[in-house]
Amino acid sequence: MNMNQIDNELVEQAVILADDELFPKALQVDAKGVVPVAQLELIREAGFHGLFAPSEFGGIGASPQTQWAVHEAISGGCLTTSFVWAQHAGPTRAAAETTGPMKARWAEALATGESRGGVAFAHLNRPGFPMLRAEPTSDGWIFSGSAPFVTGWGHIDVVLTAARHGDSIVWALLDAKDSETLTSRRLSLAAIDSAVTVELSFDNHRVSEASVTLVEGFSDWAEKYRRGLRSNGSNPLGVASRATRLLGPSPLDAQLDEARDKINSATADELPKARAILGDLCVRSTSALVAQVGGSALFVEQQAQRLAREALFLLVQGQTPEIRSHHLELLTGTSSRKASTLSN
Repeated sequence: MNMNQIDNELVEQAVILADDELFPKALQVDAKGVVPVAQLELIREAGFHGLFAPSEFGGIGASPQTQWAVHEAISGGCLTTSFVWAQHAGPTRAAAETTGPMKARWAEALATGESRGGVAFAHLNRPGFPMLRAEPTSDGWIFSGSAPFVTGWGHIDVVLTAARHGDSIVWALLDAKDSETLTSRRLSLAAIDSAVTVELSFDNHRVSEASVTLVEGFSDWAEKYRRGLRSNGSNPLGVASRATRLLGPSPLDAQLDEARDKINSATADELPKARAILGDLCVRSTSALVAQVGGSALFVEQQAQRLAREALFLLVQGQTPEIRSHHLELLTGTSSRKASTLSN
């Protein structure tokens, strides 16, 4: 990776924010049940809500490499806070790139952090009948079905929502609030529960044409998603980095550097395995920290147990069938056993 592509000043600012403000409060946030607004305000005041937006709307216009490094630092401070903030990237880009009315409504507000956004598209990766469907009307669309795993509910103002229509995806920016036809049900998670993740139910929810940012082919989106898997690799990098720092010098330090270099330079075909390597390293580094700390690592006031739970969460966050396959190979030693069998 060309280090000149990284804005070191922004990354240093993120590291200081993570070490001095986010990490010391991470256990409190984890136990609170809801991310305090003050946590998100720290990120907004640092300008990081604009990390994903071009400067023409008041954003930073940071390179992907800078985005990855800042994201890693913030995730290593408090994954719960980082997870709410990171969802902001989707609606920010959608508002900036659309040619429709949503550009004027949301592009600047999201770029400056005046408004916060979330996403509802995890269901697109599920096989079988589409969970959330869009049917055209004379003046827009009707969304019906459900969208699980929508993070930051109660903190976000707008949610970038994806619904299937045949072989296409209809993307729309919707107000993030309950109504007669859009209802939320909070999910209880073993990790980052304070991020407030909900399942959204759409009961013939009317979506105006003006709210739509893009209609694209599902296969086109799937290819873009496959090529963009690097971004959420910053989550396990951040958690693993924090665990290794608490653990002290060990062989895991070099493994972390190697894993970061591998995913930063990975091609689209190499990304799933590189992402799985991070998941495996995250589990091993946090488990090593638990082992080092000993019995007290199980106390809720201990950072070790929080990081270990977050590592398990990250095994399935942003998972694709390819990543899952590589995870299982690494975690079960399937590849080693296959190689041993073939050599005998």
